[in-house]
Amino acid sequence: MQYLLAAVVVLPLLGAVGALLPAPPGLKGRSPGQAVLRHGVTVTGVVLAAALALAAGFDHDHPARMQATTDISWIPALDIRIHLGIDGISLPLVVLTALLTFLCALYSYFHMPKGPSPKAFVALLLTLEAGTLASFAVLDLMLFFLAFEMVLIPMYFLIARWGGAGKQAAAWKFILYTLLGSVVMLLGLLLIGVKSGTFDMVALATDNGPKAQLSHTVQLLAVLAVGIGLAVKSPLWPLHSWLPDAHTAAPTVGSVLLAGVLLKMGTYGFVRIALPITPEGMHTVAPYLAALAAIGIIYGSLACLALVRKGAGGDLKRLIAYSSVGHMGFVLLGIASMTPTGVNGALFANIAHGLITGLLFFMVGALKDRTGSTDLDAFAGSTGAALYGKAPRFGGLLAFAAVASLGIPGLAGFWGEMLAMFGAFRPAAGLSRPAFLTFMALAGLGTLLTAAYLLLVVRRVCMGGTPAAVEAVPAVEEGTATAAEAATVAPAAPAPVIPDLARHEYAAWTPLAVLTVLAGLWPAALLGLTDPAVQQLLGGGK
Repeated sequence: MQYLLAAVVVLPLLGAVGALLPAPPGLKGRSPGQAVLRHGVTVTGVVLAAALALAAGFDHDHPARMQATTDISWIPALDIRIHLGIDGISLPLVVLTALLTFLCALYSYFHMPKGPSPKAFVALLLTLEAGTLASFAVLDLMLFFLAFEMVLIPMYFLIARWGGAGKQAAAWKFILYTLLGSVVMLLGLLLIGVKSGTFDMVALATDNGPKAQLSHTVQLLAVLAVGIGLAVKSPLWPLHSWLPDAHTAAPTVGSVLLAGVLLKMGTYGFVRIALPITPEGMHTVAPYLAALAAIGIIYGSLACLALVRKGAGGDLKRLIAYSSVGHMGFVLLGIASMTPTGVNGALFANIAHGLITGLLFFMVGALKDRTGSTDLDAFAGSTGAALYGKAPRFGGLLAFAAVASLGIPGLAGFWGEMLAMFGAFRPAAGLSRPAFLTFMALAGLGTLLTAAYLLLVVRRVCMGGTPAAVEAVPAVEEGTATAAEAATVAPAAPAPVIPDLARHEYAAWTPLAVLTVLAGLWPAALLGLTDPAVQQLLGGGK
């Protein structure tokens, strides 16, 4: 098992190096570009198979125990170790990352985004996967920081080189926000390591371990510094403004991985570092974190309603990006409650958001390829998308993803948000219950606003608008119409042809839809993994 986890982390890096090498003569296929794209599918497929084998071999009877561990001294002078391991909290995120990256590689094989060499694209995709998987698997604070930073450069180039309009500005905004947040986070991690004498996350999570040497002031300073870096990546309002631009400009697979995986690194850091290592500091900042999360829920929903309004010229891709601000607000609200119910809800919502929003970004990217636009006003009307009539399978799947995103019972989006609000209903001891009840009420209002804008999206994109009434033109005798009058009579614009789902789209999107249904109908499969680990984490290792 320990070799399997090490392989899951290292194989994408080796695959990235291999992508830059010339393809063997017998494996070039129709072109070198096709060969390297096939290489990306193969490597990510092997990593997914290894992640699934890791999940199958995981001891599900003891999900709170760190398993498949590797612990090797790396920098003895600073007590920095190559320490890997997974428990019930990190295992679902490892599998989700491997799955989404494989589906992105598969989709790109059939629909490579416009840009430079496929070699660079595949190498960056695999490097991004390696950094993300390492973030969820490492158990040393310094290794976590390195893995956390490792994903920034690949994502920057994916946006800047393969993105759409405004890609350079969006890429710079992404890298500057996240790098500045990371610098502050590094100061907090160093403060923890210097004051406790170790960077080992497992040792620091126990009450009778090095954490006992951290005073309340040190914990407060550390959680503020670490929390800023994590909040930028999460993204927490008002540190979210890089996200809509990055999503709008990114290629389809970049948006899928950014929403489905990279945002989870920030919330995972709150659960793995802030809650167990600095509990006293977290207890102090929790009400402020919950307040900002609740504001983010309302803000994201109102921004989406403004974008979906008729005549606003809203961008569908940008709308889904703003919806992520709201959905991740539920995750942060659950974490801020500091209760097992809220934290379990946050972890569940993490996975649900990765599945559902990943599917939405896949479909919006494909819709842009079909129509050349993501403008919501262009999708409405008799000559717009009207997917139910022109591409019924595509329209049905898009409506399914939208309904799942609004949190309808029976689908994955419901459980995480409900449990996060339950956690806010009765927060941890010492936290102001009236304040958290207010945050819960705001979150409840956010669910109503979410339903409103997503149903409007379905109506405008899938159903289209009502064609304007066409007045009958009275017949005129031959030769009586003037040339000017004849020129004003123009034929109606033909409705565009929109292809329905292709086979490779079925292959890339069906797993996300199926898992969304399974997680909604059988939440115990995921909660059974996370709950014992969360109980131990919040209990100081007990």
